[in-house]
Amino acid sequence: MAVFDVRDLEVPIVGAPMAGGPSTPQLAAAVTDVGGLGFLAGALLSADKLADDIATARSLTTGPLAVNLFVPQPDAGKPAEIAAYADELGELARHFGVQLGEPRYTDDDYAQKVEVLLDTKPEVVSFTFGCAHAGDIKRFADAGVATFGTVTTRVEAEIAVARGVDVLVAQGPGAGGHRGTFDPLARPSSDSLDTLVVSACAVSDVVVAAGGISTPGAVAAALDLGAVAVQVGTALLLSDEAGTNPVSRAALTDPQFTKTAVTRAFSGRYARGLRNRFMQNHEPTAPLAYPQIHYLTGPLRRAAVAAGDPHATNHWAGTGFKHIGPGRAAGIVAALAGR
Repeated sequence: MAVFDVRDLEVPIVGAPMAGGPSTPQLAAAVTDVGGLGFLAGALLSADKLADDIATARSLTTGPLAVNLFVPQPDAGKPAEIAAYADELGELARHFGVQLGEPRYTDDDYAQKVEVLLDTKPEVVSFTFGCAHAGDIKRFADAGVATFGTVTTRVEAEIAVARGVDVLVAQGPGAGGHRGTFDPLARPSSDSLDTLVVSACAVSDVVVAAGGISTPGAVAAALDLGAVAVQVGTALLLSDEAGTNPVSRAALTDPQFTKTAVTRAFSGRYARGLRNRFMQNHEPTAPLAYPQIHYLTGPLRRAAVAAGDPHATNHWAGTGFKHIGPGRAAGIVAALAGR
């Protein structure tokens, strides 16, 4: 049986796993040390790097830690659509003097990462883009590791509970970054976070609310609906401990960026970020093909960051981004909790 219980947190705040840079061992440790639950992003890095990140975080805190994994999904990409999109992006790549990446399909070393987590035993392992198989969930339970399942609909919540996860993370439409929708070809549900939390609470006694929560009032509202804690990511993007790149840090407070939008243009999967020219120009033609499009656009996005161009790279952020600010993570978490 798992030992960790999210209901025992001193502060009902869970840091969101933010793959691609923002999540760091320092940020995870800081959230944990203030009484919440710090998260490491296990996606989009090697199994060895994940093991190193866990070791670093363990050296920084004695409290509980969580790690998120992307569950492998079917290869939904169509080669002709991917090739056409690559042709479309060619001119922009030439502008930055880079070659587009190889649009490859991978399972993100999922099986190897499961073994790393069974060896290192973080207090929590969570799953996004689907629910782990019941066999893997049982292995974690037998190892004393609690499991969280990211869900975006009641049907997904029922699947996760049936497979044995301990906690549902109800991710509403205001969430920054990728939606956890199980079906890679489905348009994400537009049901409000309030509706999703109520639905999830009907399926499980332990629900964490996530998506667009960036103020103390939003935290309180989610808890009033029955959530036992909230998960926040965008609220931590400007924290001192976050690995948010400098171009995204600047964009998050730049008045030219007034809204967020959901796009598949950067990764081939629906994700929410600051609306910029890349989204406007390429969303209509971007195929649903994750992770192929993620790898295809990777060199272009890195070049845009190096050039300081906020309009040619992604800035994942939730709908509450206008409420966030800089500072130590401990202070941000304490303020969200009304302390």
